[in-house]
Amino acid sequence: MKKIMLTGGGTAGHVTPNLALLPSLKEQGYEILYVGSYQGIEKKLIEGVGIPYQGISSGKLRRYFDVKNFSDPFRVVKGYMEALKLIKTFKPDVVFSKGGFVAVPVVLAAKHYKVPTIIHESDITPGLANKICIPSARNVCCNFPETLSYLPEDKAVLTGSPIREELLQGDRLSGLQYTHLSPDRPVILIIGGSLGSVKVNTAVRSILPRLLETFQIIHICGKEHLDDSLIGTPGYVQYEYVDKPLKHLFAAADIVISRAGANSICELLALRKPNLLIPLSAAASRGDQILNAKSFQKQGFSAVLEEESLTDESLYQEIKKLYENRRTYIHAMEGTELNHAIEAILSLIRACTEK
Repeated sequence: MKKIMLTGGGTAGHVTPNLALLPSLKEQGYEILYVGSYQGIEKKLIEGVGIPYQGISSGKLRRYFDVKNFSDPFRVVKGYMEALKLIKTFKPDVVFSKGGFVAVPVVLAAKHYKVPTIIHESDITPGLANKICIPSARNVCCNFPETLSYLPEDKAVLTGSPIREELLQGDRLSGLQYTHLSPDRPVILIIGGSLGSVKVNTAVRSILPRLLETFQIIHICGKEHLDDSLIGTPGYVQYEYVDKPLKHLFAAADIVISRAGANSICELLALRKPNLLIPLSAAASRGDQILNAKSFQKQGFSAVLEEESLTDESLYQEIKKLYENRRTYIHAMEGTELNHAIEAILSLIRACTEK
């Protein structure tokens, strides 16, 4: 039986593509071990799907001053020693890394034992952890054509991002029943997200009466961001968080408003949902969401409204234009090759294990 070691963590975005690969890896008979941090979000997510999990020490490598810069290198070294032991014991044929700082010791340990590693970079420009790991990788997968210029030519592969198969199995009627909305009026799904959701939530709610003249609204607004004064508003439903029914809410939506995290927008692409992206500002991030959004806009997959230009009127007009031109966006999304990421990545994995 071929063995694969998966790694990646720190945020859900460093885990969900790995989760998307699991069914196909199981189907093809791989023995799987996931290596993450001791108590990171990845531990709960991976153990929740019944995959063997091993935690290692993890430290963040920062470009800025922080008192933890003095202690974290020792955590990284400890993690490297633990990763060496795990690889020696498990003997993987290949390592697949989704990034995050917990992946650095694993990738470096794999290089020590000459185990081939495949890395996936979600954003347009590689983060620091992946920059450290790229020299040790056989292949580096990416989501955006622009990323190819930041990667070694002999390693870079444009694959897109693996999408959970379950998201593609949504049912529109089930989504409408879950939300108690009508099948006779168009639906906007708004995903504020947990980070920076307040500005999007506030902007949407400020034009809610105008939107409800035409649309019904499903608003996933983030933890502790429900507006009690709007409960019971006809045509408007709000949730802090949605898990399993999310696939049905996507199916019910005619258009989507979202932040521009790489995994989120790749899901919208796979679902062929016309979307308006409101990326996090450069002041609130390293600017990766802005680059992600501009790439999707250039490829015709998304409309974009930058946070600095977000007003009641600009938001309303962009939503109106998106809905009117929704079929143009669907046509562009149907024409891309980036909807086959799982098959592309599995092909790279097989190439490593068949040699």
